[in-house]
Amino acid sequence: MDQNILFRNNVNITGKGSKAILFAPGFGCDQNMWRMVAPFFEEHFRVILFDYVGSGKSDYNAYSPSKYSDLKGYAQDVLDICDALNLKEAVFVGHSVGGIIGMLASIQEPDRFEHLIMIGPSPCYLNDPPNYSGGFVKGELEALIEMMEMNYIGWANYLSQVIMKNPDRPELSQELEESFCSTDPTVARDFAIATFFSDHREDLKMVTVPSLILQCSNDSIAPIEVGEYMHRTLSESTFSLMKATGHCPHMSHPEETIRLISDYLTTSYAGCISNG
Repeated sequence: MDQNILFRNNVNITGKGSKAILFAPGFGCDQNMWRMVAPFFEEHFRVILFDYVGSGKSDYNAYSPSKYSDLKGYAQDVLDICDALNLKEAVFVGHSVGGIIGMLASIQEPDRFEHLIMIGPSPCYLNDPPNYSGGFVKGELEALIEMMEMNYIGWANYLSQVIMKNPDRPELSQELEESFCSTDPTVARDFAIATFFSDHREDLKMVTVPSLILQCSNDSIAPIEVGEYMHRTLSESTFSLMKATGHCPHMSHPEETIRLISDYLTTSYAGCISNG
């Protein structure tokens, strides 16, 4: 077991099961965002939580602008964690860009993963008419990056509300804003560019691991058309449209998130997990 990798990504392990389930955060978030979902799976799984380098309690000294200018750098870190823990046929649960990071890791080493569960994933955020609607035009994303550079606090406040929605529960967007603000602005900017200007549509065709796509209703970051596109393109994919609104159902609607993940895994591992 490589303790350096576990320290680098602040890896934490709980649970009683022998099969591993990894929870990957989304952009600007750390493992704490899974606190209302991950504990449910401790009874039947070995639950693994981690932070991306540059986020949470990771080792910021390990940050490399060149490595993390591309999502494949983050995918390599996931594979490093799998290697350090000798994981095979694990379940990978990724929120937003975390789902795409897990997907890229699975293309490189498919034997490491048995199922991919992606919550609000998007292979490309830019519209590419007439056949693809990612939800954004290039100018909108460029303005977002410019706002990060000019007024990071203002950007964090604005984007947290766009992402979270659920305006009747302002504590949710406030937590997300605080998470953004706890990240080094330069690191966050690099990660934002790697996330929002990436195009991994061609990679979808190389995925061999069965997947579940959880698509939120009224999601400003990953519209329904994106989830449906992924479902059409990914082989062996299951698509589920959630009642949850916004882009962070593991925070805003943890009960529904738990139920849909556990229903999918119950089907896959008959008798292994109950729905509580």
